[in-house]
Parts: sequence; structure tokens; C-alpha cells
Amino acid sequence: MTRELAAASIPRVGSRSHKIDAAEKVAGQFTFASDLDMPGMLFGATVRSEHAHARILSVDTAQARAMPGVVAVLTAADVPGQPNCGIELRDQPVLAVDRVRFRGEPIAVIAAVDQATARRAVRAVRVSYEPLPTIDDPEQALTSEPLHDNPPKGAGWCDDPRPNVVRTVVVRHGDPDTTADVTVTGVYEVGRQDPAFLGPEAGLAVPDGTGGVDIYVPTQWLHQDLPQVIDCLGLPEDKVRIHLAGVGGAFGGREDLSGQIHVAMLALHTGRPVKFMYLRDESFVGHVHRHPAKIWAEHRANRDGTLVSVRMRLLLDGGAYASGSPAVTFNAATMPIGPYRVPNALLEATTVYTNNPPAGAMRGFGVVQSCYAAESQMDALASELDMDPVELRLRNALQPGDLLPTGEQVFGPLPVSEIIRRCAALEPPAAESFPRNPIRLPGGSGNTTGGEGVRRGVGFAVTFKNCCYSGGYDDHSTARVRLAVAEDGALTAEVHSAAVEFGQGITNVLAQVVNTELDVDRVVIGPASTKLKSSGSTSASRQTWMSTGAVRMCCDAVRKELAERGKPLAPGESIEVEETYHHARTSPLDPVTGQVLGERSHVGFACAAMKVLVEVDVELGLIRVAWAGIAQDIGHAINPLAVEGQIEGGIAQGLGLAVMEEIVTDGGIIKNASFTDYLIPTMLDMPPVEIDLLEIPNPEAPYGLKGVGEPPTVVATAAVASAVRAATGLALPRVPIRPQDIALA
Repeated sequence: MTRELAAASIPRVGSRSHKIDAAEKVAGQFTFASDLDMPGMLFGATVRSEHAHARILSVDTAQARAMPGVVAVLTAADVPGQPNCGIELRDQPVLAVDRVRFRGEPIAVIAAVDQATARRAVRAVRVSYEPLPTIDDPEQALTSEPLHDNPPKGAGWCDDPRPNVVRTVVVRHGDPDTTADVTVTGVYEVGRQDPAFLGPEAGLAVPDGTGGVDIYVPTQWLHQDLPQVIDCLGLPEDKVRIHLAGVGGAFGGREDLSGQIHVAMLALHTGRPVKFMYLRDESFVGHVHRHPAKIWAEHRANRDGTLVSVRMRLLLDGGAYASGSPAVTFNAATMPIGPYRVPNALLEATTVYTNNPPAGAMRGFGVVQSCYAAESQMDALASELDMDPVELRLRNALQPGDLLPTGEQVFGPLPVSEIIRRCAALEPPAAESFPRNPIRLPGGSGNTTGGEGVRRGVGFAVTFKNCCYSGGYDDHSTARVRLAVAEDGALTAEVHSAAVEFGQGITNVLAQVVNTELDVDRVVIGPASTKLKSSGSTSASRQTWMSTGAVRMCCDAVRKELAERGKPLAPGESIEVEETYHHARTSPLDPVTGQVLGERSHVGFACAAMKVLVEVDVELGLIRVAWAGIAQDIGHAINPLAVEGQIEGGIAQGLGLAVMEEIVTDGGIIKNASFTDYLIPTMLDMPPVEIDLLEIPNPEAPYGLKGVGEPPTVVATAAVASAVRAATGLALPRVPIRPQDIALA
């Protein structure tokens, strides 16, 4: 969608700016992908596996094909190009061929004249299965028969003789066997969290009449979708164009393909536009989830609290296909200790294939799990040492120039100590007296208590999270800016970028940058599509950093050309510039030692500390998060209002994982695939949030900025769990914390 904005309505960089599309969304006028419509279009539906693991003996589509209104039924035999797709490893069939590896895996796709007919036709397809043993435990997967024959291996592969390993990363630093005065150990678990975006998967494919197709879809990276789509369709790149449709949230769940190839196959086969839209229960199996994890940790320290050695082993459940597991494994292995100085460490992260639904990148990918375990360990160590938890963290806080376990130095500003102090200084509100409105008690409107059995607890946690892509990936973003004088005499800047806007505010950011740099009368933001060059993924806290860099480079070039001309543009004249921004070079790790092979493996970090107040009904096991205070290192805020929104949203997701959000599976089958049974925080669950932003510009990033979306999610889960421990005195080695974990203890 093209956005045309008067410059007067766009604040400059550093000023608060309301989201450009906010009014449309509030009024219900925004066009989401599920709202797409075209005359004569057909409706797509997907036949999905009823088993978590089975051999396909036959697929009988005759009854479905014979139904009135059914126009096409396609199976694996109809995939015109490569049979497999995947964002990092091409290991997932477009449509299952002879075997299904998770409940809900696509087997066939159908196009019909209306949605109801398409869904009836799905039920008419007869699939004959031979059930196979289900591997739903990641520890079991390491000793079971392989789920994939000769799976592909990605960058950084380290040979692992165990079966079903997607990737293992081991980091060895110093002498991990070094002894110390005190040792604490723990085993922690993290449940399977869903991205829970509100706009379900949907899209529209339109054949162009020449053998090509236009695909309109909500995604996080148009140019990551494109190579998978063209390879599986067997088409040249110029025959497929992918356009960004209205996105209703993402959080990592839209990095993978959902129905892009399926709907394009149907459109090309029928010669008609085809729309697909998942219902909520189908959406739960149509996208990836956060990796469940089991973490073994051992922290050794001297009596004064100085960390001496840390050992951490993470086992991640990747589900049936790789998705973003290689990158998640890398993050989990390189940052599990947290923002602390440790001279000796042995860190290992392994992700395995199982017959559970696929897991992939979700906000804070790989670091949420390890932060929860590491911060739990720091609390346990503080207790063992009889030391204030904040003081313990300050004593070991990373500083610029310190070495990370990977052997790289911390580059740029990383004010961990200052963030800890500022967060520690935030004061929770005083205790409210009883009786009080039940909505302000654990159990809320359930009116379960008058305050009996309610205890308060305050918790604290610290984290850091890498910004942008790491490990030697050539992360870049391309943008094009055109400056012209319009017919009405207005100096107009057009910005053309494939950066994906899914609610986080990149559209605002690009408008603010061009208005700041070129001082125009009007800004036009063009639609995102693969007709443009790649801006990279809107993920990994990178899009603002990278695309701001690209647009600012364009503006610099435009100003330079104006200066060379020596006069302003006349009506009808224009200057158009395209530039590509790269961040500082990163390097991969040695696959054996885990030591960086160049200067650094991460381009930069952002840190955050969070203090949380909870009230817990220890008799019923119910938890109310009553207040949260966070201090965060943000470099420089391009749009402070958006920064605050990102922090509040991130806290909501971390809070959800701490106390309520979990996909429950049994034998690989999701048992709670609805928002009735899968709970996410509502406004009533969100506490008042006090935010302290620390702005120390990062000299390596445009305007000194840092990514802000992920640290709040990473730190919130650990902080809430810490507060519940303080209230109950229980170890609580698993999140989400369930009522029975407290009430039955």
C-alpha cells in the first residue's frame, strides 16, 4: 500500500510519532491479508495429516474432485519444481510425499468456488496411513531412528553422531573445570510458546496470463520467500512477484512459508485468482512456535561473588522440520550466560528433530530460554552466597572490551552496570490494603479470594540480546529514494523499500528519516514487494537499524547531487538514488571450539534489566503481575513512542510465557489450538509499566540506534519467575508456572 504523508505530520528523528496506520486499524478500515478480494477468485483449503508420524499408503482425491464447485485438487505429484522448501535448510516437503512427520502437515490443496465447498472437499479426501512410532521427547530423539534420511546441513555444521540432530553448537572458553568456593546447579524447562499473532495466515495469488503469478501475502521477508517459491514452482524469478499484504502481527511466526506455494500452485493450475485463509486451529499448525527447551546449568563462583566457571547445556525441540533452528541454536549457544564476565565456560546447544509441530524463530529467539535458566541460576547463587541479587549481577557485569565466551570482545557501548543500577532504583508501588476490587487480585474477575493467602514478591533479571544477523551472514538492506517537485510545487520524497511493516512502525521510521534528512513538503512510502531489492527480514532487532541505514545513505547521495547541481529542483525534475547498507562484518565460529574465526560473531548488543512485583495466591496457585519496571539500553530512539510500545508489547509476551502461555501436546498433537484454551495476556493481565530509557548512541549504527523489540521479551519471563519465587519460596524450575506448581507444592 502506498502511503502519502504531509511532512508537517511527520516528526523528525528523535520525536514521538503516532503510527501512520493507527487510525485505519482502530476504525476497522485497514486491509489485512484476510480481507483481500478479487472478482472470480477461488478459495483454497489444505488437507492435513491426522497423524504425528505415519507412512502415506494412498491419497484418494476422486470424491473431492467430483464435488460440485471443486475446481482443483493437487497433491505432491503436482508440485512442478523442487519438492522441498525451508528458510535455512530445504527439508520440508511442499506437500507430503510418502510420509508425514507432524500432525497437520499439508498433504493436498484444494480450490473451490467458495470457502465452505473447499473445506467440505478437504473432508472428502481419503488418506490411508500406516502409523509409525511417534518421537515427541527431544531426549528420546537422540537415541531413536532418524526422522529424516540424509537431512541437509547448513553453515556452521558440527558433526554430531547422534541421530535427529538439526544442529549442535559448542563453545569452549578457558578451563571449564576450574574449581571455585561455591557451586549451584539446576535443571530448567521452557514450554512451547505460540507467536499468537491476531491476523491468521492468509493470502491471494493472481495468475498473470503469461505463466507467471503475483502473490499477496503477510510475511516477514519477501525476498526469503521468493527463492523458495520460484524453486518449488519451477519458474524463473521474473515470473513470480511477491507483494506485502496487510500483516496482523508476526513475532517470528511469519518467517516461514505458510500457504505461499500452495496458493500459487492453485492459481497457476486453474488460471484464476485463489485466496487462502487459515482458521485459528489450522493456524496453530500452520506456523512455527518457540522452541521448548531443557537446560542443565552449573555456575561456580568465589565467595565474593565473582563468577569463575559456567557450564550450560541446552536441548531444544525443533519439531518435524528445521525452519530457523540453526540460527536459534547459534544464539542459544553464544549468549546463554547473559551479560556477565566469565573467564571459563563450556556451553552447548543442540536442536533435534521430533514429531512435534515445527519450531522456529520467535521474538528473542534462542535467548529467552537461556536467559530464564541463567537468571534463575544467578538468583540461586545469590541465595547460596547470602548476597544481594543486584550486587551479584553488578559484580559480574560485562563492560565494553571484555571477552565473551566465543573469544570476541564486546564492541561499542554496552552499559550493563548502569542499566542494572537504574532498574534497581525503580520502586514498586506500596502494598494495597484488603479488601479491594477483585479485579486487582490474583484470579481477577473470577473473584476467587478476598486476599487470604496472597503474598507479594519482587524479582529482578538482566539480559542482553544481539542486534541484526550474526555469524558471518552478509546482512544488508537496499532502499531507493526519489526526490522530485510535484505538479503542485511540493518538494516530494518517495521511499521505495521492501522492509516489512507488521505493526512495529518501520513505515514511520523511514518517513521520519527522509523528512529529517531532506526537509521536504511531502513523503510517499511505496509498497513493499520483490519488484524492489531486498531489505532483509523484519526480525532479529535489525530492520530499523538496517533500513534506516539504507534510506539515510540514499538521502546523503541525493543531497550530494543537489549540491553538485548548485540549484534547487525545478518542477518536473527529479533525483533518484538506490543504496545498499551493510553493517559491520561478522564471522562464523570454529565448529569444533566455538571460538570466533574473525573479529566478532555479533554486530552489536542491547541490554535490559527488569524488576517485577507479583501477588500470588499460594493456596490456589494464581498469579497477578502487579507492576513492572524496566531500564533498557536503546542507543538512540528514532521514535520514542514506538520504543515504549515495543517494550510494553515485549513485556506482555514474556509475561505470557512466564505464567500462562503454553501449547500443550500429547503424542505430537496440539490439545489447545484456540485462544479459548491457549491463553495470552489481556489488558487486565498487563501491569503498569515504568520505563527508563538509557540513550548512549552506538557509533556503528545510523543515528546511534539499537534494536529494541526483543530484550523486553527475553528479560520479562526471567523477571516474573524470579518474583514468583520470591513470593512463594519455591524453586519453580519450569515456565510457564502453572497453578498446580504452587498450590500442590
